[in-house]
Amino acid sequence: MPETSKRTETERGRGGAEGQPDEAARAGAGEATAAEPLDERVLTALHAAADKKAVGLVVLDLRAVASFTDFFVIASGTNVRQVQAVADEVVERVRKEHRAKPARVEGYNTAEWVLLDYGDFILHVFEEKARRFYDLERLWRDAARVPLPAELESAGPPPGAGGSLRSEG
Repeated sequence: MPETSKRTETERGRGGAEGQPDEAARAGAGEATAAEPLDERVLTALHAAADKKAVGLVVLDLRAVASFTDFFVIASGTNVRQVQAVADEVVERVRKEHRAKPARVEGYNTAEWVLLDYGDFILHVFEEKARRFYDLERLWRDAARVPLPAELESAGPPPGAGGSLRSEG
């Protein structure tokens, strides 16, 4: 596991008594609790994306449904240059503020879908059409959607949201 992931499976809510999921894990697709604030690196990534005018910011809590990461952070840019700018800003801010680099970066050159893997969270920055096509929110619909901090709520849904391209003719 990457060094950024220092919590045990039990602390993540994946192993209560006798290997059964604890109450937080059983919450499943509900909202994240207010008692459990987002990791500072996730908040930094969200603010960095918002500062570059990313739209459709979403955080999915995957701890109850996946073992490879804790959160998906999903954002959209309106064009390829903006997608790259959002990814660049997130990398730079998380590096400066938390001394963390992504373990893996995928898709940067084409910038249709850039993935930054920080271990405990994975940031996906999509060009709008690619986001509708891949529709991660639908694919991971069993994951809890985490409420965004109030100052980030204005990023709203991506333009053209309202269904995946898979269902469009």
